[in-house]
Amino acid sequence: MAEKPVDENKRVSPYNDEELEYFRQIILKKRDAAEEELGTLQRSLRESMENSSDESAYSFHMADAGTDAQEREKTYMLFNRTRKFVKYLDDAVKRIDNKTYGVCKVTGQKISKGRLEAVPHTQLSIEAKLKRR
Repeated sequence: MAEKPVDENKRVSPYNDEELEYFRQIILKKRDAAEEELGTLQRSLRESMENSSDESAYSFHMADAGTDAQEREKTYMLFNRTRKFVKYLDDAVKRIDNKTYGVCKVTGQKISKGRLEAVPHTQLSIEAKLKRR
């Protein structure tokens, strides 16, 4: 499915194409790192599940079993959080593609370059974020 070309007169993003490409590269680097982390977490979960089924009930202390279960739960939570982060990054790339990136969804104002460099998937200006607390 081909993307519709954006009419430059209807551009919503306060950033030009060069700046949007700069942000795209930041996002893609973060996405690659997050995908790598997802792979590591997935392997860890798989190994943990395999190891838990290998242990004999008599040679494995209940406290150890509880600790292992807690570690698996923590890893699973990290996996889900990282997966959610990847989705946010993908959504940010879509906003770059449709030229709506860098606009606060609350105030409608430009999100500062520094904020986007620090949190490239954000949809809120720092002012809007502080008001939400």
